[in-house]
Amino acid sequence: MQDVATADEIKTAKNLSSSRSKIFLETRAYLRQSLSTLFDLDPLEIPINAHPGEPPSLPSGMGNISLSHCKDAMTIVWHKSKIGIDIERTDRDFNYLKIAEKYFFHTNKSNHNNYLTKNMILKQWCAVEAAIKWDHGKLAKDINHWQLYDKPKKLIHKKKNIHLNYSQMNFHNWTIALAYEEKNSFNPEIICCSKIF
Repeated sequence: MQDVATADEIKTAKNLSSSRSKIFLETRAYLRQSLSTLFDLDPLEIPINAHPGEPPSLPSGMGNISLSHCKDAMTIVWHKSKIGIDIERTDRDFNYLKIAEKYFFHTNKSNHNNYLTKNMILKQWCAVEAAIKWDHGKLAKDINHWQLYDKPKKLIHKKKNIHLNYSQMNFHNWTIALAYEEKNSFNPEIICCSKIF
């Protein structure tokens, strides 16, 4: 995929570790190829700004993109308005009760343990990460401020007073969450969802 990278992206990749360089170049190549199909442009002509560790962006008037990847897959979404996406493997191994108590339940923690499942917490984590990507925030800084509501599906940032809607879907071995402001006729373009690495 290195043939779908700009000179600046190749230069940036050389300053990263071997594994981060590979991921950086592959995700940017998928991003460029996907957007080239959407905009009918040569992949190298897509004017994306996508530095390592920062959310990718397009110039004003070209819409909004968000990308997410896990150990073996990535997904990219485009929409005219701000959008956030996250993908996680459904078999991800993590201490879900500890995550739930640390980040999602701040009162009567012991009462929640009887009905919490790994799948519930993974989906909540995925939705909150999508919201953080919508806000171009930072996981460590923002996760404690997001509150998820299941009915209706809302995400609220208590400190910034941001109110978002979210949707979730399962796709083979992954769960995917989208965060957005639109209430009606929401139709994002998931322009790439592929196994990588």
